[in-house]
Amino acid sequence: MAEQLTGLADDRALLGRTSTAERVSDILRSRIAEGYFPPGTRLSEDGIGGALGVSRNTLREAFRLLTHERLLVHELNRGVFVRVLTVEDVEDIYRTRALVECAVVRGLGDPPYALESLSAAVTEGRSAATADDWKAVGTANIHFHRELVALAGSERTDELMRSVFAELRLAFHVVDDPHALHEPYLARNREILESLQRGDRRAAERLLETYLTDSLERVVEVYRRRVGEDSAP
Repeated sequence: MAEQLTGLADDRALLGRTSTAERVSDILRSRIAEGYFPPGTRLSEDGIGGALGVSRNTLREAFRLLTHERLLVHELNRGVFVRVLTVEDVEDIYRTRALVECAVVRGLGDPPYALESLSAAVTEGRSAATADDWKAVGTANIHFHRELVALAGSERTDELMRSVFAELRLAFHVVDDPHALHEPYLARNREILESLQRGDRRAAERLLETYLTDSLERVVEVYRRRVGEDSAP
């Protein structure tokens, strides 16, 4: 925990003079998504509050916000922990993704579409794979789907899916072989992008629907095995 707190202190400058629980929750959400605080980690009020230079009340409000987003869990007489998802949680995340992401693609309207950020996410994933950084490939994959959702031009949808993708990262952090998990989707992201570049949103939706079904099966298989191993005596 000491190493994490030292790094977290570097984020204090992000708070500026207008330190709020929302800004603290933004920082912690990003750190959790990056795997800085892995699932199951107990978050120290004193340590984190001191590293960020915020009051206990502000930090508790930030914890409350992130608990509402299902990223943290409060355990009576034990404290606040980064949530460990169940298999049912993972399945529900993918149901939500399929409902929202496929609907976004279906509702795009007539081409051309603003695909610069989506294309950049594909390039980001390729570069990370070339560097053999498979956790970064996972991050690029999240960026791809975040930018896909952003094509809807809806702040409310972006906010909803921000929490969903953050939860998804909790599952990814449990997986012990990110290479095997993420590599197949580099090519599939590119195929979806190329379909949209051609203006064929129906083909893109079909590819996305199959993608999410296959990804769910792969993640649940690995996640069920890992969670089972971790809980074994």
